[in-house]
Amino acid sequence: MLDYAKFPNQRQDLIRKILHDQGRVVCIELAKQMGVSEHTIRRDLHELSKEGICKKVYGGAVLQLPDAGSLASRKVQKISEKSMIGQKCASLIENGSCIFIDAGSTNLVMAMSLSDELTFTAVTNAPDIAAALLKHPNIEIIMLGGRIQKDSGGSVGNTAIKQLKNIMFDKAFIGGCALSPEFGLTGFNFDDCEFKKIAIAQTSQVIVGITSEKIPGVAKFSVATCEEIDILVVEEKINKDLYSAFLNEDITVLTI
Repeated sequence: MLDYAKFPNQRQDLIRKILHDQGRVVCIELAKQMGVSEHTIRRDLHELSKEGICKKVYGGAVLQLPDAGSLASRKVQKISEKSMIGQKCASLIENGSCIFIDAGSTNLVMAMSLSDELTFTAVTNAPDIAAALLKHPNIEIIMLGGRIQKDSGGSVGNTAIKQLKNIMFDKAFIGGCALSPEFGLTGFNFDDCEFKKIAIAQTSQVIVGITSEKIPGVAKFSVATCEEIDILVVEEKINKDLYSAFLNEDITVLTI
């Protein structure tokens, strides 16, 4: 067995691999696995956090995910998983309700999955979602206006914010780039994340549909703590420990 105490580069390479494979690491477990002190592992995690590989948390670290890329590229990724998540999210909408649908590829799939029998008010800041909703005969659509941010695919400026603050929602379907029990829902674009926070403040129930490769992980900017998330919709293959951790945060986890 390699003497990891003498080879810090190899030790950190192994930590990188575990982070990418599992999304998180625990100091005490790494220390036992490599035969080094927890202090040594914490020092390694500090170095890796400076490289942008992870974010330190109490007792370990969480993988810092790379930028998810453009909306166009996200639309063709994980199509099957997003379809199942979108359909499950769509099933949560009730007749007569007022719903906010955030910009994002998974929420776009949800908008395309809605039953023609549903009658409700849909508010969105995303033109592609509004266009998908136009195909449903019984849905009232309110499009929040202003300049479109190309990366997120939605309006997030002052015009959209002023309109958003005048509407109260029964449910809000909020998108995000990463999710972890420690950091909650996070994203890469500051203005988009701030816009999502306002939508969350205006709703009675926050629902997050997200693919499992974004869990656990952390992006640059906070969107919502776990306390603010009511329902998580994700694939069934989510790690059991993470599933339990979200339940412990009083999040209802719906798997597909």
